[in-house]
Amino acid sequence: MNSQDQRLTLTRATMSILDAWKLDIEQMRALLGLPESVRGRGFQRFRSHEAFPEGEGIDRRIDYVLRIAGALRTTYPTNPTMGGRWLRQSHRRLGIRPLELMLESEAGLVRVLAELDCTFAWDLSGSRVS
Repeated sequence: MNSQDQRLTLTRATMSILDAWKLDIEQMRALLGLPESVRGRGFQRFRSHEAFPEGEGIDRRIDYVLRIAGALRTTYPTNPTMGGRWLRQSHRRLGIRPLELMLESEAGLVRVLAELDCTFAWDLSGSRVS
């Protein structure tokens, strides 16, 4: 598989996650850091035949979304709808709904991922294996 095929596969997987979380177009755009010029039809193309635009920031955000989705699947293995629900519930340690935090900035995506994935948080802590 060439890199364009891989990018299209990542785009489709990401869109499937965002759709499962029931995000609207504005939320998808904010979460991925896409420009305002990307509208509803653009997202329809992402679902079918077009890859997300290339860019380091977009690529990092896609990676965070995929890792958050994976962590939510691990946390709620028997109920696939719980991930979207968890994102919308107030969270004591985060002090805000995870989805709101994720929509604020890339740093919000990092905080939510760190909350869900202890191995990611471990990397952030600066701790080292002895």
